[in-house]
Amino acid sequence: MSPPAWRTALAVLLSCGVVGAAAWLVFFSPVLGVRDIAVSGNSLLPAERIRQAAAVPDHEPLATVDLDQVRRRISALPEIESARVERNWPGTLVVHVVERRPVALVQWGGRTSVVDRHGVAMEPTGVVPLPTLQVPRFASGDPATGAALAVAAGLPDDLARKVRAVRATTARDVTLALSDGRTIMWGGAERTGEKARVALTLLRRPGDSYDVSSPDVVSVK
Repeated sequence: MSPPAWRTALAVLLSCGVVGAAAWLVFFSPVLGVRDIAVSGNSLLPAERIRQAAAVPDHEPLATVDLDQVRRRISALPEIESARVERNWPGTLVVHVVERRPVALVQWGGRTSVVDRHGVAMEPTGVVPLPTLQVPRFASGDPATGAALAVAAGLPDDLARKVRAVRATTARDVTLALSDGRTIMWGGAERTGEKARVALTLLRRPGDSYDVSSPDVVSVK
């Protein structure tokens, strides 16, 4: 074999060796393995519990971690609404979670449950008082249930603290019953932020019933 051919063959072998070493380093070696699982977005659930649910062994090659499997395991926690998992080289798995937030109490099956904005039952936190959801049929996909939950979830804290019950018989007739006996006719779940600002202003005026179902034209009785 001529000298140029030897040089070409040597270069190919060296290149293959470099590629092979790099592949081993990334996919098999613990050098680029998981050394930390960084958790963000949690306020109620301890980060360590999320790491345990992720179930990723220390030093497992970061490149081979099945991100979707890890996301599903974390999302299976009752307190988690959603999760996102990403790689951060050289050795960190980044987990961002959205926790379920309690928005209402529901009485069903002879007991009272705490539910989030999707109607999913969760463990009570005891952090803040929650309004009772009053609908003809509490069920996933029920329009009245969905509207009442959407309104309860969208209320700002300064208004939510005043609400004793969120009532609805249809998706268009949500009513807030306040702890002091007054009521707010809310209508549908749209424009909740705007309706809340208007309602807080109207509550400074004397009255028993406040209608913000159309925040452009309101009334007090």
